[in-house]
Amino acid sequence: MTHHRIEVTDLAFSYPDGTVALDGVSLLATHGEAIALVGANGAGKSTLLSHLVGLHHPQRGEVVIGEVPVTRETLADVRRSVGMVFQDPDDQLFMPTVFEDVAFGPANLNLPPGTVDARATEALEQVGALALRDRPPYRLSGGEKRAVAIATVLAMCPSVLVLDEPSSNLDPRARRRLIAMLRGFGHTRIIATHDLDLALDVCERTVVLADGRVVADGPTREIFADEPLLERCGLEQPLSLQGCPVCGTGSRGSSE
Repeated sequence: MTHHRIEVTDLAFSYPDGTVALDGVSLLATHGEAIALVGANGAGKSTLLSHLVGLHHPQRGEVVIGEVPVTRETLADVRRSVGMVFQDPDDQLFMPTVFEDVAFGPANLNLPPGTVDARATEALEQVGALALRDRPPYRLSGGEKRAVAIATVLAMCPSVLVLDEPSSNLDPRARRRLIAMLRGFGHTRIIATHDLDLALDVCERTVVLADGRVVADGPTREIFADEPLLERCGLEQPLSLQGCPVCGTGSRGSSE
């Protein structure tokens, strides 16, 4: 069985106030894909991600990780396969030091102490944050917190990474480091983002959500070249694809 495969079929979900968040979403992600989820606020991106890790449960339809349906009974297995990085790193960092935060997940799997330390060390090395190991998380910059939050997920050795707005509130340098990091991962990656330039740089495929439905799914550059589609969905082309603001022609080049 491959844990890298995600299949979402006819997924529907409404909040208690009657707001329809997802209305028949279907999506297939296969091993090693990097997929951007884009759409205006309220399109359903975060709600869809929450279903992938069992924070919400379908009111209709199904989510399957590998061959395991996401249910209350399978949450432990699912969360070993799928790691989620939340929009606000402070939602994931709560221990006195960075190293304790990153080691927390493996330690709660009852792994031997040596294995826990090795996993935490390797995860911090992967994100370039090993030098921060003894720092309290509240003393970190926004970019450092984001890297450590990703390390807390990597230490669990997931097959799939799910990230919600990973570039929000990052300065340009931290954002460039994040893009390089995301490019380097071999995991299946699903990234919900308003940062279409990041999506263009990291994701070969983009899924566009509007009003809880998939309205487009295809190669990222082709999706972002469709200005009428983006306009209908409340989106704008990535800056790197927009024309020169001075002469009105060409593109601005890479977002990096």
